[in-house]
Amino acid sequence: MRTVLFICFCFLFLNCEVKQTKKNNNSETLTTITKPTVTAKPKDTIQKPTRAFPWLDSKGAMEFFLEYDKHHKENKVRITTDFGFIDVLLYNETKFHRSNFIWLTKQGYFNGTQFYRVIDNFMVQAGNSDDMKTANKRGKIGKYLLPPDTKRGFKHDRGAISMPSSEISNPHKLASPYEFFIVCQKGGAHSLDGDYTVFGHVTRGMDVIDKIAAVETDDGDWPDKNIFIRNVEIIE
Repeated sequence: MRTVLFICFCFLFLNCEVKQTKKNNNSETLTTITKPTVTAKPKDTIQKPTRAFPWLDSKGAMEFFLEYDKHHKENKVRITTDFGFIDVLLYNETKFHRSNFIWLTKQGYFNGTQFYRVIDNFMVQAGNSDDMKTANKRGKIGKYLLPPDTKRGFKHDRGAISMPSSEISNPHKLASPYEFFIVCQKGGAHSLDGDYTVFGHVTRGMDVIDKIAAVETDDGDWPDKNIFIRNVEIIE
């Protein structure tokens, strides 16, 4: 009888130990697969990108280009058109107009603009477009005018590059900074002297200018077939 009781006692003891072990094993398994607690990180603060240059207006542009002139002395550019390329020397004496042209060249503004007004044996005018991309470029740069600088002794000789006045009511003939014209009239267009700022001249490519000036145009002097400026680059 004692033997039977002992055997029963051992069986119960071992059975309880097995159950406890399984319970512990299950507990360990649950601990292993439980995902660790992750501390939520605060959302990163979204910062707006800062502009590489100020948005220009007529007042701020003068200060901007005065400082720009001190550090950017490039004065030779190449204008690549549908008819060929034109090399231009810009005058250091007209520093605001030279700096403005160099600045816009580095911004890629002129690329994709057009010769939008051409008059044979007079001049070709460029820097505008009927494409919204041009308006968008201007919107990102700013809205400003440049004062005339006509007392440097430069004349509207054949090959002169000059800056037209703005289309808005403008008794002082402030210059539209995004546009320019090149004189192709034989003997020059000296009736323009004193009204518009000559800020450079063509050193190579007058044959290209003459070809552009000779194309067929509509009543507004816009070429019947668009003539694009493909690229403007600084060569020195």
